[in-house]
Amino acid sequence: MSTRDLVLIALFAALMAVLGAFPPLVVPAIGVPITAQSLGPLLMGGILGARRGGLSMLLFLVLVAIGLPLLSGGRGGLAPFVGPWSGFIYGWVAAAVAIGWLTERFWARLGFVSAFAIAVLGGIGIIYSVGVPWYAAMSGTPLWPAFAASALAFVPGDLLKAGVAAAAIVAVKRAYPLIGAGRAATARR
Repeated sequence: MSTRDLVLIALFAALMAVLGAFPPLVVPAIGVPITAQSLGPLLMGGILGARRGGLSMLLFLVLVAIGLPLLSGGRGGLAPFVGPWSGFIYGWVAAAVAIGWLTERFWARLGFVSAFAIAVLGGIGIIYSVGVPWYAAMSGTPLWPAFAASALAFVPGDLLKAGVAAAAIVAVKRAYPLIGAGRAATARR
């Protein structure tokens, strides 16, 4: 792994921490806090690729686990990894890797629509497919009511985050085309 890779991994772990510092937006009608932090895995995977994006997310989670208060609301330590909402945190790792893998495969012809579809698949599909069953198991709730309780209110905000991520991914592709060339070479190995 090159020094550049290490710097990018650390930089995006720091970006994830910064996204956690933004105060949550509480939707008054439902009282659900929507945070900026779930945008991080979309950006990590879409910009860094599968390997670096996944490692960046793992680095962030290690920093949280050792007690740094980097999660939204200033949470840190091991407690966030064992509650009913923990599955969504684990889903971040899977999403960063999946989004990175898909982005690498489609980098040469990646536009906003395809980047948005990849971000939705990873940012909603994968994170929810890990988080909702975890929530259901930990809360003793059947799967559909668990989805309604743990994820349904977040879908509009997550669609907006997927759009922001897609715009950022496409902008990086245009501004730094060599990133894609490096990722395409990595994907062929």
